[in-house]
Amino acid sequence: MDVVSDFLNWAWERHHNPLSWYIRPLFVLPFCYFAYKKSVWGVVLTIVAVLSSMFWFPAPTSADSRATEFLAMERRYVTGDWTLAKSAMTALVPIWFFVLAWAFWRRSWLAGFLVINVGVLLKVVWSFYFAGASAWSIIPAVGIGAVVVNGLMLSVYWRIRRRAGTTNEHLDALR
Repeated sequence: MDVVSDFLNWAWERHHNPLSWYIRPLFVLPFCYFAYKKSVWGVVLTIVAVLSSMFWFPAPTSADSRATEFLAMERRYVTGDWTLAKSAMTALVPIWFFVLAWAFWRRSWLAGFLVINVGVLLKVVWSFYFAGASAWSIIPAVGIGAVVVNGLMLSVYWRIRRRAGTTNEHLDALR
């Protein structure tokens, strides 16, 4: 068990690097792309990338006190007692991924945008509920991620519409 414990501690130290916080939302883009292309392997590999991205970067030499406090809350959350309510709440993460994949698999842009943005909102609400003011440490990464993802997704959506030669009936392609 020492090997597993050592690895988790090594990974956790690297999770404190803010770069991992900023890149994680960007994985929504390839995830949606692979779901849209109906590539199960692409979807699975993107999930593996998301899960492993927390330790891609070196441990920071110094950390923001709010970020440290927020991550301490996250660690207590993960390692604490697991109640039925906590399990159900945590199950929302894989359910969110499943619903997001389903939306783009069916090529429903409206559903995809709703799932993405409801996920962002739930992440923010969860963070403030459990971490209080230290949740402000994740807001820049979440906010910038949401703006970039929504902007690029809208750009792709409009590009696909233009290629298809559709008219200005905006809701047709969103369905």
